Amino acid sequence: MPGLIRGVARTAVIAGTATAVSNGVSRRQYGRWEQKAAQEQAQQQAQQQQYAPPAPAPAAPAAESMDDKIAQIQKLGELHAQGILTDEEFAAQKAKLLG
Repeated sequence: MPGLIRGVARTAVIAGTATAVSNGVSRRQYGRWEQKAAQEQAQQQAQQQQYAPPAPAPAAPAAESMDDKIAQIQKLGELHAQGILTDEEFAAQKAKLLG
Protein backbone atom coordinates (compact mmCIF):
# COMPACT_ATOMS: atom_id res chain seq x y z
CA MET A 1 0.00 0.00 0.00
CA PRO A 2 2.78 2.54 0.72
CA GLY A 3 4.09 2.01 -2.81
CA LEU A 4 0.66 2.80 -4.25
CA ILE A 5 0.35 6.02 -2.23
CA ARG A 6 3.87 7.03 -3.20
CA GLY A 7 3.01 6.41 -6.89
CA VAL A 8 -0.20 8.45 -6.66
CA ALA A 9 1.62 11.28 -4.86
CA ARG A 10 4.40 11.29 -7.48
CA THR A 11 1.81 11.38 -10.28
CA ALA A 12 0.00 14.28 -8.60
CA VAL A 13 3.22 16.26 -8.26
CA ILE A 14 4.18 15.62 -11.88
CA ALA A 15 0.68 16.52 -13.13
CA GLY A 16 0.65 19.69 -11.04
CA THR A 17 4.07 20.71 -12.32
CA ALA A 18 3.05 20.00 -15.92
CA THR A 19 -0.11 22.08 -15.49
CA ALA A 20 1.84 24.99 -14.00
CA VAL A 21 4.39 24.90 -16.82
CA SER A 22 1.65 24.63 -19.44
CA ASN A 23 -0.22 27.61 -17.97
CA GLY A 24 2.99 29.65 -17.94
CA VAL A 25 3.68 28.83 -21.59
CA SER A 26 0.09 29.69 -22.52
CA ARG A 27 0.30 33.06 -20.75
CA ARG A 28 3.57 33.91 -22.51
CA GLN A 29 2.12 32.95 -25.90
CA TYR A 30 -0.99 34.99 -25.27
CA GLY A 31 1.16 37.96 -24.28
CA ARG A 32 3.18 37.65 -27.47
CA TRP A 33 0.02 37.38 -29.59
CA GLU A 34 -1.45 40.43 -27.89
CA GLN A 35 1.76 42.37 -28.48
CA LYS A 36 1.87 41.29 -32.12
CA ALA A 37 -1.80 42.21 -32.61
CA ALA A 38 -1.17 45.64 -31.07
CA GLN A 39 1.79 46.22 -33.39
CA GLU A 40 -0.24 45.18 -36.45
CA GLN A 41 -3.07 47.48 -35.40
CA ALA A 42 -0.63 50.37 -35.00
CA GLN A 43 0.79 49.67 -38.46
CA GLN A 44 -2.69 49.60 -39.98
CA GLN A 45 -3.55 52.92 -38.35
CA ALA A 46 -0.32 54.42 -39.65
CA GLN A 47 -1.12 53.19 -43.16
CA GLN A 48 -4.65 54.58 -42.97
CA GLN A 49 -3.29 57.95 -41.90
CA GLN A 50 -0.69 57.83 -44.66
CA TYR A 51 -3.29 57.02 -47.31
CA ALA A 52 -5.99 59.37 -46.05
CA PRO A 53 -8.33 60.54 -48.81
CA PRO A 54 -7.45 63.89 -50.30
CA ALA A 55 -9.21 66.97 -49.03
CA PRO A 56 -12.37 67.81 -50.95
CA ALA A 57 -11.98 70.24 -53.79
CA PRO A 58 -13.16 73.76 -53.12
CA ALA A 59 -16.77 74.37 -54.03
CA ALA A 60 -17.40 75.76 -57.48
CA PRO A 61 -18.57 79.34 -57.59
CA ALA A 62 -22.32 79.63 -57.35
CA ALA A 63 -24.19 80.00 -60.61
CA GLU A 64 -25.34 83.58 -61.05
CA SER A 65 -28.53 83.05 -62.98
CA MET A 66 -31.41 80.63 -62.65
CA ASP A 67 -30.80 79.50 -66.27
CA ASP A 68 -27.28 78.33 -65.29
CA LYS A 69 -28.70 76.43 -62.31
CA ILE A 70 -31.35 74.77 -64.46
CA ALA A 71 -28.75 73.75 -67.05
CA GLN A 72 -26.54 72.25 -64.36
CA ILE A 73 -29.46 70.37 -62.82
CA GLN A 74 -30.35 69.01 -66.27
CA LYS A 75 -26.76 67.79 -66.70
CA LEU A 76 -26.94 66.15 -63.29
CA GLY A 77 -30.25 64.55 -64.27
CA GLU A 78 -28.65 63.11 -67.40
CA LEU A 79 -25.76 61.69 -65.38
CA HIS A 80 -28.26 60.24 -62.92
CA ALA A 81 -30.32 58.70 -65.74
CA GLN A 82 -27.14 57.14 -67.18
CA GLY A 83 -26.36 55.59 -63.82
CA ILE A 84 -23.21 57.62 -63.27
CA LEU A 85 -24.67 59.35 -60.20
CA THR A 86 -26.54 57.54 -57.45
CA ASP A 87 -29.81 58.89 -56.04
CA GLU A 88 -27.98 60.28 -53.00
CA GLU A 89 -25.28 61.96 -55.09
CA PHE A 90 -27.87 63.49 -57.40
CA ALA A 91 -29.94 64.80 -54.47
CA ALA A 92 -26.86 66.22 -52.74
CA GLN A 93 -25.62 68.05 -55.87
CA LYS A 94 -29.09 69.35 -56.62
CA ALA A 95 -29.48 70.67 -53.08
CA LYS A 96 -26.04 72.28 -53.34
CA LEU A 97 -26.99 74.06 -56.54
CA LEU A 98 -30.29 75.29 -55.19
CA GLY A 99 -28.64 76.45 -51.98
